[in-house]
Amino acid sequence: MKEETGSVALQNITLPSGAFFERLEQVYSRYGEAEADGANVILVCHALTGSHRLAGERRPGEPEPWWGAVVGDGKALDTRKYCVICFNNLASPYGSTSPLFENPADGRRWAMRFPILSPRDTAFAQREALRALGIGRLYAVIGGSLGGMIGLEYAVSFPEEVPRCALIAAPDRLYPQAIAFNAVQRQSIMSDPLWADGDYEGAGPVNGLSAARMLAMITYKSEQSFSHRYMREMAQGSTRDWDGQFQVESYLHYHGEEIVKRFDANCYLYLTKMMDLHDIGAGRGGLDEGWKRFAGRRLLGLGISSDMLFPNWQVEEAVRAAAKNGVAAYYEEIESENGHDAFLIDFDQVDDYLRSFLQ
Repeated sequence: MKEETGSVALQNITLPSGAFFERLEQVYSRYGEAEADGANVILVCHALTGSHRLAGERRPGEPEPWWGAVVGDGKALDTRKYCVICFNNLASPYGSTSPLFENPADGRRWAMRFPILSPRDTAFAQREALRALGIGRLYAVIGGSLGGMIGLEYAVSFPEEVPRCALIAAPDRLYPQAIAFNAVQRQSIMSDPLWADGDYEGAGPVNGLSAARMLAMITYKSEQSFSHRYMREMAQGSTRDWDGQFQVESYLHYHGEEIVKRFDANCYLYLTKMMDLHDIGAGRGGLDEGWKRFAGRRLLGLGISSDMLFPNWQVEEAVRAAAKNGVAAYYEEIESENGHDAFLIDFDQVDDYLRSFLQ
């Protein structure tokens, strides 16, 4: 399987929110060959701290490619049949335009002067980047978590170009508990003295970003997975000493330390805010009107039995709303104790459901 990594530069682009960019970079990875009319192209949208790289070898400073078990020759997203494209989301630190970029208007790093963007903005930018690549339609759009929100916005915004959408572990609008989790994560970063209102140099607010990631990791797992893996076992020291650590604490500290090696704090703020703004009914007269835009097309809602971040009932609810408004929608469920992360772990189930959906 061949992987192509590239970048598209969009000039003088205004996003649905009104945010204007003189130049907008969209980094992407592409697997497989696109047909001339784009009829075999599948757009995959990535989650919060993921990247555009779905498969292949890990590169320094990037997360490990996250769907290599699903994308490739003979897999559910078969690159002998489909052309699979994934863009790095706007505001992410892996190459697309973000708070790390220089604002051409004043030559300074964007930092917290970067505009607040929604999944709709991100979907619009990805669609424009696809058009720049000569692709005017899709076979399907697929995404999980934040990627599911962006993918759904793409489908609802441009239904004439997207006949099918797979919404994985994501709702059709963000609920208050998820917004609350995001608010605490942002507060952790912004309360770190080294954040400096976003104008930090070097590593910046590493303690705040680490703590934010620790909280996020709790929401990505389930009580069953923590209990089965760690229960009350100690990683070091004694329960009577402050330097003693339960294994679950050690797990969280490890992931907190790892995120600061590869991610930017301001980008984390903007991406969690992007998630908060997810609502396909916003500006369209409500949720039903949003779903009506996708009427006559196919939707797979794939929930996770143990998901505490975006519980399975939220995905089921989205499917019911879609079906009520003329979408050929159906629901499937990953049976797993791995929590929200199951779509990145339980590949056999993901592969089976996507393979059936894409037929």
